[in-house]
Order: sequence, then C-alpha cells, then structure tokens
Amino acid sequence: MLKIFILLQNCLIFLFDFSKLLVCTQFLYVLVYLFKGGDIILNQVILVGRLTRDIVVNQSENGTKVATISLAIPRSFKNSDGIYDTDFVDCTAFDYVALNSSEYVKKGDILGVKGRLQSKIVEENNIKKTVYEIICEKVTFLSSKQKEEVES
Repeated sequence: MLKIFILLQNCLIFLFDFSKLLVCTQFLYVLVYLFKGGDIILNQVILVGRLTRDIVVNQSENGTKVATISLAIPRSFKNSDGIYDTDFVDCTAFDYVALNSSEYVKKGDILGVKGRLQSKIVEENNIKKTVYEIICEKVTFLSSKQKEEVES
C-alpha cells in the first residue's frame, strides 16, 4: 500500500508540469499492474529534451529504416559552479517512428521520447564492453522552435 501512495503522490506532482505528463501516465500503468497483484519489473525510459541535430534516416542491410535522435536534456539541479549541466543522449528509432520523426521535427524542437534501455556486448581490440542504448518506441512532438520564433 505504501508503494501505491508514493506512486500516486509522484503522479500528482507531475501533473502540474506539462513536460512530465508522459511520466504520469506511466505511473498510472504501474498502479493498475499493482492492483492486479503483480510485481514491478519495468524497462522503460522517458526523456524530454531538445533535438541537437536534424534526424537522418538510413536503411540497414535488411531494409529496416534506422534513425538516431540526439537530445540535449538539462539537469534539474545546478552544479558546484551554479550552472545547470546538460546531458546529451542518443536514442535509436526504427521504421515508422524514424520516418515520422525525421519528417516533422527539426533541430531545436522539444521532443518526448518513450522507449527502453537495451544492452549489447561489443568487442574492440579483443576487449569486450557492454554498450547501452535507448530504443525509441514512441516520440511525442512537444514544441517547435520555429513556432516559438514566430510568436516572439
């Protein structure tokens, strides 16, 4: 019951911030799952950030369309110098998500990305490394930089 209270509390806080509305819907899914008596095992990533470059769609060897979505995401706290640091995160989109994203968004637009964290083992110079990437399942177009400039 304590888990449910904490999730509800977080959900209500997120409702007041539009950019975090995506997160709130995920809490509601978790609540439904909890009421059914399940344990929470979840691999889900939700990011909201500004696109750092235009999206280019490439085609893989097997014909799948692939695009890299690069987001700049400012942290919610200041560092020791009093400056907000920014994280730069690359996300991989496939097929329909890749094509739609490349068609409708441009550098500087704000996007919401919902996806999953995926790991793979890569071997370089006979050394095996684990590499993590974010696979986009859904991209939400939140605002356009061009629209903001027109309104100013």
